[in-house]
Amino acid sequence: MDKKKVLIVDDQNGIRVLLVEVFSNEGYNTFQASNGKLALEIVRKESPDLVLLDMKIPGMDGLDILKHIKQIDASIKVIMMTAYGELDMIKEATDLGALMHFTKPFDIDELRQAVNSQLRTDTPRLAIGS
Repeated sequence: MDKKKVLIVDDQNGIRVLLVEVFSNEGYNTFQASNGKLALEIVRKESPDLVLLDMKIPGMDGLDILKHIKQIDASIKVIMMTAYGELDMIKEATDLGALMHFTKPFDIDELRQAVNSQLRTDTPRLAIGS
């Protein structure tokens, strides 16, 4: 079975490095992007199962990136991350298909559990007696 793919999109290198380490240790193939253009190239090439997407990225904001991701493949799961508490942007992200959001600084264990639960939901279950 192929490993699930997680793309981390954040302009802060420290956050990307931390999340790549956490989710690689969870057994996922991880990819990272520091800007929207690179993120969308990775989405097209690698078709990640889940994207951790920062709301504020220079050049192209998280909502624009989210819209493009959903145009490329609506089944890609997206969790937003923000250092800001902009409720209108969070609501818009949810309306566009983001599953949830985490406010920085976030609890890494809560984020890890959220990603694991999202990526386990579409794991095929064996039927009893098969």
